[in-house]
Amino acid sequence: MATKKTSVGFVCKECGADSSKWSGQCLQCKAWNSIVEIKLGSKQESRSQRFSGYSGLASDVQSLSKIENQELLRISSGFSELDRVVGGGMVPGSVILISGDPGAGKSTLLLQTLAHASLNRQVLYVSGEESIQQIAARAKRIGLPLEHLKTLTETSIEKICAVTDQEKPEIMVIDSIQAMFSESLDSVPGSVSQVRECAALLTQYAKRTDVVLLIVGHVTKDQNVAGPMTLSHIVDTQLIFSSTDDARYRIVRATKNRFGAVNEVGLFAMTDRGLKEIKNPSAMFLNRSDKPRPGSVVNVLWEGTRPLLVEIQALVVESQFGNPRRLGVGIDQGRIAMLLAVIARHGGIFTGDQDIFLNCVGGIRVMETSADLAVVLGIISSLKNVVLPQNMFAFGEVGLSGEIRPVANGEARIKEALNHGFDHAVIPKSNYSKRVLKKGINFHTVSTILDALEIF
Repeated sequence: MATKKTSVGFVCKECGADSSKWSGQCLQCKAWNSIVEIKLGSKQESRSQRFSGYSGLASDVQSLSKIENQELLRISSGFSELDRVVGGGMVPGSVILISGDPGAGKSTLLLQTLAHASLNRQVLYVSGEESIQQIAARAKRIGLPLEHLKTLTETSIEKICAVTDQEKPEIMVIDSIQAMFSESLDSVPGSVSQVRECAALLTQYAKRTDVVLLIVGHVTKDQNVAGPMTLSHIVDTQLIFSSTDDARYRIVRATKNRFGAVNEVGLFAMTDRGLKEIKNPSAMFLNRSDKPRPGSVVNVLWEGTRPLLVEIQALVVESQFGNPRRLGVGIDQGRIAMLLAVIARHGGIFTGDQDIFLNCVGGIRVMETSADLAVVLGIISSLKNVVLPQNMFAFGEVGLSGEIRPVANGEARIKEALNHGFDHAVIPKSNYSKRVLKKGINFHTVSTILDALEIF
């Protein structure tokens, strides 16, 4: 009996580029040792024959001028923080990839989302890693409504699509894409060929049926999505689900979004009852000591489309080993070295014989330059052992020539700080606005490092 022949190809696992033969370096992205062999299956068999009922998408040529504008219908996830990140809600027919470290809470977040959506919509939770008993135990432990939450434990893409053709869910979860496999390929689940083929089949199915498809993806030790780079290109939205350095909070951040902005951030807290939204993140990260201490400064960060108040702590001590250390938790090390050089050159304050430690309280990572001024004030406060006012906040970017540059959304940052009872502000001169001027508020506008030093 003749066996079915399979064709073999080569693909770069970094960028997804195809190659006719194996080579040590990808010609597209120049990555070394990234070319892997994949089995493509039967040449006579097309994707449309791999599961019943598949007919593909229409491919007629049309003029864009004749296309009517239609407002996108969005489905709420039940979490306003998650809706904020995806652009206001999930779009039917969209494919959302959510990845993160093991144990971050990806499955819990999606299980809670489907449980709340099941009250008025058809949903299906497909798991290839956990049994139904494990899923039910977790759902009962965190008190989710289970009457209409349908689950399926299956890893075959063809069988999953056949079941969904019967159930017709509006929202479906695949947990995880690395556990799925296509019967037309001989490679093991999780391989480059299987992940790419399964993702392509699921994406086509979602577009054809207008189902919201949520896919869980694992990450490598380099924090990249496991599998081919084409996985990120195929999906409509890619979310990164991570935890803060102290593991108390969870952060959802979009790195790709065809239906919204990519600069939004959602904040959650992990509890024994599942994930809880943080409605007022500034209040969560401002749990300060009642007694003011040197080196403590409040900075107003900008996360997505909202301000966030965080405390930055600095500790400056004399070096005991002749090799001063510069350590920062949540703050870029290179940025610390640059600010110390600016302080020495334009402020006349030398710290070459001091150990300097910086910490962003709450495990938040500072990703923007608006914290420069707060870091400088904190370092000098600790160095001089001078206590800054407990109700003072600061923000501003420090340039290499010692100037204090303005930052974006300055007025909104000031209003957020004033709403939390702060009445002393150290801000760039260009960010000062009379529209936020109130009685009892002390504004210190600075334009250079020397102006900031006068505060002490």
